Amino acid sequence: MRDSEEGLLDVDRLVRTHGHSCSWFLGPFYHLVRVFHPDFTSPLLKAAASITVKDELFYGFLRPWLGQSLLLSNGEEWSRRRRLLTPAFHFDVLKGYVAVFNNATHTMHSKWIRLSSEGQRDLEMFQHVGLMTLDSLLRCAFSHSSDCQETPHEFTTAILELGDLIMDRRRRILHHWDWIYWRSDQGKRFRRATEVVHSFTRRVVEHRRTLIREQSHRESPEGTARDGTAGDTAQRQKRKDFIDIILLAQVGQTDRQTDRQTDTHRETHRQTDANNVLMTMSSGHDTTASAICWTLFNLAGHAHYQDRCRDEVKELMRDRAEQDIKWADLSSMPFTTMCIKESLRLHSPVLAVTRQYTRDVDLPGNRTVPKDTICLVSIYGTHHNPAVWSDPNEFNPLRFDPANTRERSSNAFIPFSSGPRNCIGQRFAMAELQVVVALTLLRFRLSLGSNPDTAGTSTGQGIRRLPQLVLRAEGGMWLRLELLDPPCTDGLHAQ
Repeated sequence: MRDSEEGLLDVDRLVRTHGHSCSWFLGPFYHLVRVFHPDFTSPLLKAAASITVKDELFYGFLRPWLGQSLLLSNGEEWSRRRRLLTPAFHFDVLKGYVAVFNNATHTMHSKWIRLSSEGQRDLEMFQHVGLMTLDSLLRCAFSHSSDCQETPHEFTTAILELGDLIMDRRRRILHHWDWIYWRSDQGKRFRRATEVVHSFTRRVVEHRRTLIREQSHRESPEGTARDGTAGDTAQRQKRKDFIDIILLAQVGQTDRQTDRQTDTHRETHRQTDANNVLMTMSSGHDTTASAICWTLFNLAGHAHYQDRCRDEVKELMRDRAEQDIKWADLSSMPFTTMCIKESLRLHSPVLAVTRQYTRDVDLPGNRTVPKDTICLVSIYGTHHNPAVWSDPNEFNPLRFDPANTRERSSNAFIPFSSGPRNCIGQRFAMAELQVVVALTLLRFRLSLGSNPDTAGTSTGQGIRRLPQLVLRAEGGMWLRLELLDPPCTDGLHAQ
């Protein structure tokens, strides 16, 4: 079990050898079933949420960080939280976020232009894109302008450290026991990093909760302001961001409860809010950043596909005064979307998900997964299975041409998982991917760059994948950016 390029090559060999599934042992302590073929992943991912639980081996280490959020809850508690969060990702809400994606991308591109003018030809993508996705998430979720793209943000640093510490803990069997781990240097670092992210999240949640209660006091239930002026509930709802939707739902639940509710119960509600917000901030920006970086990397290495995407975007933006992507444009970039999907297949940000089941689950070939067994659904293995994808290690966007997808299993491509416990934010992520990739290609020509600290070794020559909580690159991902003709940046300068 190696979190390295060699570890991913081990998975490739495992998939070629066993085809669809195998039993896998981690020392004498853990027994897993690994699956990496659509016929085998489908029954597991589509199993009812009522019998599906998150295991403690892989997800338990996240609990001190993310608490009892949607990601880690089970059963009726999961169903309640899913219903609570679903309205925050409705199409009508997402439409308003596209402007935020544009503005955050403009900020990143302005910084790239400045750095280029200062002589920095090659830039490390994960650093810049990670700050951009955090910036856009803070604006979408909390209407919070942090200037984090220009100023180092302790939240981002803490998130990266927590990811490294969790992967390190998984490798160290003795650290699986809490009473050993929390006494170790790694455990103490983990506590310090969690306090950083928790304190930031608490400040944001409490500030917005106060504003919501003040607004609630000023307005009648029917949406008319108590000062007599006409209110428009529907219009205000359009302006509500992610945290408003969560907190308003919680306020409504709390107000319907009796006065017998104790302070402990109220504190539980507050902590649930913070956990769900923290889950969104932590998992939302990092996974999307990984997807954007690998898409730009794949297009940098395939100039003909890059040019075709750029031509598509230029045609879309023809005769526009402002160089902004609009919601309606997202369905008018078919080839760019195909390239994004192929990148998600080849370099999935999340490499696997794990599940346990409260009863036996039948698989093809008269096989059964016994109840309580940990099942590792290998997204990476499924996406690189030669029985499912021809030449699986090649970047070929035409795989996602509608003519080529008709006979393919819906569970052959699962970057956001599948079934009732799929990623709740996948539409948000895809919209941001499309906006960022389109604007980047409109303004820059991409090619493989080199890390100035490693004697100029080209990224294309020496890229080594780094499987962490999300897929990264050892030593960073360095791309060379060439600013295109000024007309493609008119909208950016106007911003």
